[in-house]
Amino acid sequence: QVQLVESGGGLVQPGGSLRLSCAASGFAFRTYVRSWYRQAPGKERELVAAITSGVGITNSADSVKGRFTISGDNAKSTVYLQMNSLKPEDTAVYYCKARGPGNYYWGQGIQVTVSS
Repeated sequence: QVQLVESGGGLVQPGGSLRLSCAASGFAFRTYVRSWYRQAPGKERELVAAITSGVGITNSADSVKGRFTISGDNAKSTVYLQMNSLKPEDTAVYYCKARGPGNYYWGQGIQVTVSS
């Protein structure tokens, strides 16, 4: 059974940090492009960061560059999103996605709220 399970979300004050995790099972996660998306209320889902299979080339949205870092642990079939210097505008539901040739999978999403 294919699963992507996110964890690590919650409420944090502006300037704080969180680390999201996405644990995969049921397929060869390491061979997929793994990414994090987010969706704020009333807005479209947007790509936050991605990491390729193989050598693990990363890219991230301009809005999070220098603050968020995506990384992967192939042995654990897990991808992480380290989020530092969080801002209220980072508040959203964050989703993990795995994209392969011809198919893709989504996690259920996890809430991140940045507020004082």
